Amino acid sequence: MSDPLTGLPRGQAIRRDAGLWGYERALARHGLTPVAGADEAGRGACAGPLVVAACVLPEGKRGQVPELADSKLLTPLARERVYAQVVKRAAAYRVVVVPPQEVDRIGLHVANVMAMRQAVAGLELRPAYVLTDGFPVPGMCAPSLAIWKGDAVAACVAAASVLAKVTRDRIMTELGERYPAYDFASHKGYVTPEHNAALRAHGPCPEHRFSYVNVARALGRDTVQLHRLGDPICDEDNDDVRDLLSDRAPAELASFA
Repeated sequence: MSDPLTGLPRGQAIRRDAGLWGYERALARHGLTPVAGADEAGRGACAGPLVVAACVLPEGKRGQVPELADSKLLTPLARERVYAQVVKRAAAYRVVVVPPQEVDRIGLHVANVMAMRQAVAGLELRPAYVLTDGFPVPGMCAPSLAIWKGDAVAACVAAASVLAKVTRDRIMTELGERYPAYDFASHKGYVTPEHNAALRAHGPCPEHRFSYVNVARALGRDTVQLHRLGDPICDEDNDDVRDLLSDRAPAELASFA
């Protein structure tokens, strides 16, 4: 039976010093293997795709990826090294890319939840348990638990974080070559003063999220009307969004359907 507060098997607690593999080891002791982690990159960006990844690391020494940590704590070069090791060592992984047009159409959170379900369901190895970063995801194919700062405390979530971040950074670098006026390779589509200045000077390109406030302002659109329509307004002056934007920091890709 699960503890209603933690979602873990009743009587099971995770010690603070258990390390990055503590959750997986605790679940394994109760026969809940394999464990998948899921995380996203690009939630706070106003341009480019939302990228979601799911990953299952093998048990034992092979699953202990060198340098593995929350992707935001790693340098770009370290992320590339960890990415290569995750791809090499993972028992299964899946990356889903949600284009900005789909984020505009159905909303950021809905797109995020749907992509997480798709990434986990698309794993070649069916998980017995799923750990997600930050918020619960209903409708998973296995029992799941949302962990606050999961990418910093659970290895499988950290691995998913690296897969999503590196995949998205590569996409944004390519988009930077296609749309050089915005310098996507530098800020990766997040709301920075330089990015907003480029928006004001050049207007948005097709890779921007047109339902976001700063992009709408660059078009002179009525943001009050956008709110009324229920679009995912992302205003950099909003405290909740500012928290999201502080998250700045060859996979098998799945198109979002």
